[in-house]
This record gives sequence, structure tokens and C-alpha cells, in this order.
Amino acid sequence: MPPETPFDLKFTSREVTAWGGLALLKRMLDGMGFKEAVQSWDLPLPGSNRGYRPEQLIEQMIVSIWCGAARFAHADITRLDATLVRLFDWGHAAGHKAIVRLFQRFDQASATRVQSNSYRWLFEKLQLNPITLDVDSTVLTRWGSQIEGGAKGCNPKNKGRASHHPLMAFVADWRLVANFWLRPGNTASSNNIEGFIESTLENLGATKVGLFRADSGFYDKTIVALLKAKKISHIISARLTQALQQAIVDQCKWQQVELGLEVSELSYQPHGWETPQRLVVVRQHIQRKGGAVAGKTLSLFADDPDIQGWRYGAMLSDLSIPALEVWRLYRGRADCENRIKELKADFGLGSFVLRDFWATEAALGVTMLSYNLMSVFRHAVMRQKVHHTLSTLHHQVLAVGALWDDNVKHTKQTFRLAVARKRRPWFEGLWANAGDPVKLTQSPSNS
Repeated sequence: MPPETPFDLKFTSREVTAWGGLALLKRMLDGMGFKEAVQSWDLPLPGSNRGYRPEQLIEQMIVSIWCGAARFAHADITRLDATLVRLFDWGHAAGHKAIVRLFQRFDQASATRVQSNSYRWLFEKLQLNPITLDVDSTVLTRWGSQIEGGAKGCNPKNKGRASHHPLMAFVADWRLVANFWLRPGNTASSNNIEGFIESTLENLGATKVGLFRADSGFYDKTIVALLKAKKISHIISARLTQALQQAIVDQCKWQQVELGLEVSELSYQPHGWETPQRLVVVRQHIQRKGGAVAGKTLSLFADDPDIQGWRYGAMLSDLSIPALEVWRLYRGRADCENRIKELKADFGLGSFVLRDFWATEAALGVTMLSYNLMSVFRHAVMRQKVHHTLSTLHHQVLAVGALWDDNVKHTKQTFRLAVARKRRPWFEGLWANAGDPVKLTQSPSNS
């Protein structure tokens, strides 16, 4: 016989949600005119008059991701939450298979068009000051054998496995995604980077790029020529070829910044380039205090113990500031890795995948949009200096019990949040922030 419990189990038909904090995001989206904007993006329409409107499916997927969905099947979290369905005014929520069918209707033209429209809408709303643009790539391992674009390439963690190799652009100042291109796994980092840069600038609209940063995979004369033609300042990590290694040893006169850290610069013309370029070189001693030392050894001088005791990094730049400042500016590019990790861990970057290539790109474009809108929420509504992850925001503000109060005495609908009395003034402040026009005026790095 089962043991007695100190309570009875009962059921209720009242609409209750565990995600009451999403009311703040709904208020922010309404103020941005989000639903009207999505309707103007020319989304593929359903084949039946009984099909769900595509703008609702896009919004459902975004809200599902905010609730922790990392796969299409997880998107049913919103369909089963009647309180959220009512909050977002969906009428009847679709199952995850309807969302999948929406993305399966995308082809190359529609996927490119919708992504571009979504980025241009967002950056037009934000009206940012000149930004720092970081470009990076990552590897997404694919385990299915029938996934289009899944090809064997450089896959450090799962060697020999098929993968995609997407190219991404980030607005470093505000931790936003400015562009995303899905590519087969055997594509080189710099492949069609000129087209990607042009596409990114189109996405940004009137937003000016003050600085472009990239790693050595983008160290190419055509890229540098394009940036110069666009009058975009840049810092790009240089590949330590044998010729450059020899030039570093012959020409660099080192200035000590601190014990174990030295900086220099030289004028160097890479093979096949028309003109010499300014290169800033930094070296760090392997015994320098402060943890792991970045950089590479000079393989050409493997027998020289004095040189092999250092790790070197070289950066091509057209900036006229001191060499040390160039290096410090470039170090900020490392935050790209944090953004990619966050997208994989909290926004399903590695798991929203379909058989068709352009269906996957369209789905991941919505993933980027969900991330961008959450980043805007952090800055415009939360207004905190710390960049909390989505999982932290769940505990802090989003995962709040709530229900609709349908008391007929009230003249308008009431959405009640289960918030402790001491926290209520803070939530009321967030509600007021969510109702303000979205405008990012000060970079978090300067706040």
C-alpha cells in the first residue's frame, strides 16, 4: 500500500503558465511593430487556406527558443501553453510540424530575402552609432547522412564527420548578429567573403562600420582591397608564413609592455600583393604570468631556443594608432567565440537542422533573429551591464508563474504574475522599460 502524503492531488482548468516574464518581451515586440514587420517580409505562404499564417509560425518558434527549445520538437512547448497562446494572440497554436513545413517551403531566393529583410528592419529600428564588425566561422557537426551541404571538412571535435561551416558577422559593441550564411562543411573560411561583406553591409543599412576585425582565415588581398574601397578600417590576423617569420626576426625592434609581453611593427609586402602593408606584431613569453599564452611559435626557427620561448601574433591594419592599441583592439574579437558558444548552448544553433539546405538556413536565420531580439531585451529592458545568458534570464526574469484574471469587474484584461512583494517594484520598472521606444544609445563596453 503506497504511503500517505500530506496533501491531495487535484487538477484545475485555469490557464497558468510558467513563463509569465515573456509578457515583457511581448510588450517590447509590440512597441517595435514586430508582427507588422514580419508580415512585410514576403514569407512563403501555406499551400492551404487552412494553413497557419507564416508570421505566427515565426513568432512561435522565436518564443519557443526563448523558453528553452533547442529542437523543432521542443517547439510544442508553446502549443501546450494556453496562457502564452492568449498572450501572443495566436488564436490556435500550431504544432512543431507546421513550423517545419514552413521552412521546407523556403528556397535560396526566399531564404536570402527574408534574412536580409529581418536584419534591415532591426538595424533601422536600433539606429546604432558606428560599430565594430567581427567576422568568424564555426563548425556544426551533422549526424544524418541525407542532410544537404553536410560535407567532410575541418571538424576538430568530430574528425571525419560531415558538417556545415557557417560564416557569421557580429556587431561587437552590442553583441548582435549582423549576418549568417550556412555553407557546406568543406568550404574554406574566406570563400566568397567579398559577397558576404557586401551582404552584411546591406543588412546594416545606414549603420556605419567603424572597424572590421577577422582572423587569419580572412587574410586575403581581395578582402583588404574591398575594405579599403569601402573606407572601412580593419584589423586582420596575418598568417605566419615562412617569409613573414623571416621578416619578423629581421625587422622587428621589440618594445616591452610588461614582463613577458613585447610589441613591434613592420612594413611588409606579402607575396602576390601590390603594396606593402602595416603589420603589428606581438609576442608573449611562454612563462608569462596570467594563464595560457596566445600566439604561435615561429616554426622556421625551431632550433633557436630564444625565439621558441615566445608565442607570436601578427595583425594587418590600416589604423594609425600605436601598435599596442591595435593589439588591444584586436583582442576584443575573441568575444566572437563567446557569442557562438551562446548560440549553440541556448539558441539551438547546432540542432535546428532539416534535410534541405535552404530550409536549414531559413530556420537558423530565425534563430539569429531570436538571439538578436533577446540581446535588445537585455540592453533596452534589463539595462544591466552584465550580459546574462538566456538560461540565467530564465531564472532571473522569464520563468515566472502567471495567469489571466478574467474577473468581470475589470474593464480590461489582467495578466497576474506570481512575484514576491519585494521584487514587484523591479518588475514594474522592467514593464515601463519594455514600453519605451527601443533605442540603444551607449555601447555597453563604455557604460
